[in-house]
Amino acid sequence: MQIIQHQELASTQSSIVFSSIPQTFTDLLLVTSLRDNSGSTGWENAYVYPNGLSTNMTSRFMFGWGAGNFGSGVNSPAVIYHQTARNGNTANTFSNSSVYFSNYTSSSAKAISCETSVTQNTNSSIGAITAALWNSSSAITSLEIVGAGTSFLQYSSATLYGILKGSSGGVTVS
Repeated sequence: MQIIQHQELASTQSSIVFSSIPQTFTDLLLVTSLRDNSGSTGWENAYVYPNGLSTNMTSRFMFGWGAGNFGSGVNSPAVIYHQTARNGNTANTFSNSSVYFSNYTSSSAKAISCETSVTQNTNSSIGAITAALWNSSSAITSLEIVGAGTSFLQYSSATLYGILKGSSGGVTVS
């Protein structure tokens, strides 16, 4: 695993973009810590767009929040969504998410998984997982993270890792 790029926002921005992603790795891992400028409490959707696109995507989600609340379904429109903490939450709390892109250079569909959580001092914290498939023959060369109608606050961050296939202890990963 190798860091490709880390971005920490110095001011409020509407998106975080990774461009010119090297095509030398097997998989990608995007790790985010986000807080938006909505002023409300709870959580808000944040979307990840491979190559800036939301087309040719299918996705499903499962989530739980509060004291025993849960849900699942199909994202419509189909997007890779994870959560951002809203600015009305407990001071200095950010969401924590990881998005894994398998075989991102492949000319066939790419499997994508996402785990996300937003914790605050009320019982409206959320944990969610999303499974997606981007049915595109294009390699992923850029990623754009956008809030759902909000911007990301200062100190929100995103780190993109490249993952190489290799071997460890006699087990070969390919």
